[in-house]
Amino acid sequence: MTSKQAPMNQESYEVYNPADGSLVGSVPAGTPDDVNNAVSTAWEAFRSWSQTDPLDRSKLLFSAAQLVRADQKDLARLLTREQGKPLRESMNEVAGFARVLEYYASISGTLKGDYGLSKTYGHMMVVRQPLGVCAAIIPWNMPVLIMGWKIGPVLATGNTMIVKPSTTAPLTCKALAGCLYRVGVPESVLQLVTGSGEVVGEALARHPDIKSLSFTGAVPTGIQVAEHAAKTLKKTILELGGSDAMIVCKDADLEAAAKGAVSGRFFNCGQTCTAIKRVFVDTSIYAPFVRRVRELADALQVGNGLLAGVDMGPVHSKRQRDTVHSLVQETVDNRLGTVLSGGKIPDSDPYAMGSFYLPTILTDVDPDAPVMREEVFGPVLPISEFDSISDAIERANATRFGLGASVWTHDMRTISRATQELDAGIVWVNQHLRIPPEVPFGGVKSSGLGRENGRYALFHYLEEKTILIHP
Repeated sequence: MTSKQAPMNQESYEVYNPADGSLVGSVPAGTPDDVNNAVSTAWEAFRSWSQTDPLDRSKLLFSAAQLVRADQKDLARLLTREQGKPLRESMNEVAGFARVLEYYASISGTLKGDYGLSKTYGHMMVVRQPLGVCAAIIPWNMPVLIMGWKIGPVLATGNTMIVKPSTTAPLTCKALAGCLYRVGVPESVLQLVTGSGEVVGEALARHPDIKSLSFTGAVPTGIQVAEHAAKTLKKTILELGGSDAMIVCKDADLEAAAKGAVSGRFFNCGQTCTAIKRVFVDTSIYAPFVRRVRELADALQVGNGLLAGVDMGPVHSKRQRDTVHSLVQETVDNRLGTVLSGGKIPDSDPYAMGSFYLPTILTDVDPDAPVMREEVFGPVLPISEFDSISDAIERANATRFGLGASVWTHDMRTISRATQELDAGIVWVNQHLRIPPEVPFGGVKSSGLGRENGRYALFHYLEEKTILIHP
């Protein structure tokens, strides 16, 4: 909350390092009254903020990005302590936040209205105006980057913003908001209300004076958010996860594909919406591909993300780790797949105090296996083989999710077909996971509604007004 507002409820949430259980910090447990106060403050700020010149807003975003880059090491260290990912990944995520702000700073003044002249109606104009107060609910897996995705277009278009970060990874988001305040963004324009989804998140979704809500999280929660938001006719963006497929064709660069599978799955300990979660490999190269993936996965150094040389940190919480392990065990117990590597919770030092899980590879996985049906948010890579590209595409699409997918081949006919037929909001060719801020991000089917990123994200936060002037 801003320094000008009454303090939140005195209860708090403690934030722990998932690598060793040490206390990192705490944040207030917000209440519906805190949300009401934030909304009132945001509407007061909107009157002046919406009238600022887009160039001035651009300068503030760019200055904030520069400050974030200057504080990159400290911010990254804080992110690793509260979220668990290796310091290298945290550094990249903080840099990604800065890049998002720089992108929206570069285009904040480019949106124009429309004009036409009619003999019957006269001057026909369409102007685009900011919505007002917007809100965002941010998850724990990529809190820094996702915060950038959500606040960038909102602030660039002259709206005010209320952010609810995760209760288990809110500290870096708070520090980033501080960076924006330090360069001149009013505290009333960008506010954080910390607290649980059941209390603060629901209050944001239900509030009648919030005009747009962007949510990233699980499907069941997203449905609840949409139901609450619909009652007040809010605009919504829902990013609800995925079960991305990777199709490896017989002409693929096997080494590049194997490295892509390992980095695309075990990055952030597998806790990324667009992570590779199912791999389908042409039968002719299945054995050498699996062998190479296992070699690369077994070489990953697992440990505290603050230590040098660590490739993969812990799962974010013991509860999440246990959920991942149960899906693996259910698959194995029902003889729907075989653990080739990993599949264990390490309990010896230095892992005993953290929520670690070993990089896991399953082979010969049945399509009905739990690790294929559900979104496994952890370091588990199931691999199956296919006989034809038709079979591969059909199996890749056999999921309720539709966020991302990739095809690894140099055959243009296969590329053309796969990019058209894969049911996904993002399709990569010979790469996976990475996405720049210049292009839209979002999925189809149960992976959500709407898009973030790209210049078209600005349109979501603007409302068109038609003006007809008869001479």
